[in-house]
Amino acid sequence: MPSRLAGLTKLTLETAPSVCHNCIWWQSRGRRTVDKDRWMEKAELDFGAFGTVYYDGHGRVLGSMQYGPAAAFPRAQELPAGPPSDDAILVTCAYLVDESSPWVLQSLFLAAIGEARDRGARGLEAFSFRYTEGESSYERFQVHKTVFPQTFLADLGFEVLRAAGRVGLSRLELGGLQPVAEGRREKVLRVVKDAFLPEPVPAPPQP
Repeated sequence: MPSRLAGLTKLTLETAPSVCHNCIWWQSRGRRTVDKDRWMEKAELDFGAFGTVYYDGHGRVLGSMQYGPAAAFPRAQELPAGPPSDDAILVTCAYLVDESSPWVLQSLFLAAIGEARDRGARGLEAFSFRYTEGESSYERFQVHKTVFPQTFLADLGFEVLRAAGRVGLSRLELGGLQPVAEGRREKVLRVVKDAFLPEPVPAPPQP
């Protein structure tokens, strides 16, 4: 079976990495607690799927990403370089099961770009971090799951709106983008595979 991307919902969250099941860090603020079941029900009613889950051909999860309107994530109002913009979709976090598969994160971001375009958002934003040169892939993509490397986001077209020390709020303007994948997850996956999988080796000419 081919790999597939699915919307992150209350139902598909059960298949996502277990660390994500009860996490309410982005949904809370200060010491205030939140009922995640209620939050998910409201998010789906108001917005729909609040992220993407990436499965391989055997149904195993390769990674997941959470995103939605900034207002749905009160924690974003407290972070350095915030708050995020009202006209943008905010990517809050991503979890990669295998650090040796960086294309998973690219595919999740492309899915978020497509969803944001379909929903009429003017931009896609994420909190970013300016790592020192030579920092390991593990440190950049596995340790911190709520901030993304600024260089990685820059390669996707994001620009830093403002910064507080090494933390920034990065934004991708969507108004002038060409329709990379038009928000359809399966088409996003095909685009990613075309971009990151090696080209087939041409067969040698027959004598």
